[in-house]
Amino acid sequence: MAKKAKRQQQSGGTPATVALTTAGVDYTVHAYEHDPAHPSYGEEAAEAMGVSPDRVFKTLVADVDGTLTVAVVPVAGSLDLKALASAVGGKRAAMADPTLAERTTGYVRGGISPLGQRRKLPTVLDASASSHATICVSAGRRGLEVELSPDALAKLTNAVLAPIGR
Repeated sequence: MAKKAKRQQQSGGTPATVALTTAGVDYTVHAYEHDPAHPSYGEEAAEAMGVSPDRVFKTLVADVDGTLTVAVVPVAGSLDLKALASAVGGKRAAMADPTLAERTTGYVRGGISPLGQRRKLPTVLDASASSHATICVSAGRRGLEVELSPDALAKLTNAVLAPIGR
């Protein structure tokens, strides 16, 4: 699928692309020029790649009962914090402090990937992902996305699939 991209990414990729290459997963890298003035990282990615926003997923970090948890939801919608807490057997969820999310994942906001994080966190992938052959998630920096199958993403992140988007 993207052997050329895999070879290039292996030598100088992000932790996310290195993790994909190491796992032997088929993926495609999409790079675009990030505009710091754009109001939404996810919508910017969808527009730049010419991909429907329901196939581009954003990675959010939330605090569920004291445990940092990754939520992967379509950029076209928002995260249902109550549904996220329920999906991991928790009672209460709130968005994590951005600085803590960056420090824990090893990525900057707007470039947080569900893959190759500094510390592996519990992950929930919105169930809508399974209706697509491939989805796009951050490759670990602003202006860089990876396209892969939702099954591969769920397997690599040990994600629970649940309806957490609205």
